[in-house]
Amino acid sequence: MATRKQNNSAREKLATVTPSGKKDHSFFELVFEVARQIPKGRVTSYGAIASCLGTKLSARMVGWAMHAAGSAKPKVPAHRVVNRNGMLSGKHHFNPPSKMEALLKKEGIKVRNDTIVDFRKLFWDPATEL
Repeated sequence: MATRKQNNSAREKLATVTPSGKKDHSFFELVFEVARQIPKGRVTSYGAIASCLGTKLSARMVGWAMHAAGSAKPKVPAHRVVNRNGMLSGKHHFNPPSKMEALLKKEGIKVRNDTIVDFRKLFWDPATEL
């Protein structure tokens, strides 16, 4: 479980700007920072992360970031990010594609027909949690 100190750290990183007024992290790095805060046994959506970052219409870009997350350090739990209906829409980016479901099941999350069971109950909203 993330501590309040970790959540404050993430919030501070998301709010950090350079003297020019631009954020000092790339969009993907900001996405990774939010995704790293998702607690084990919980899931969020691409759109929820985009909304948290103030780019509500950038859910697809969050998906691209999750696709690139495999090489990020520290690790990013990309398997915890699903579409707005709880579907494992990014599973084809895992090798093998069944790995996303296996990682979720290892954390106690039930998946049926490529969809999170009890998605609303397990949903973690970064806008309210960070």
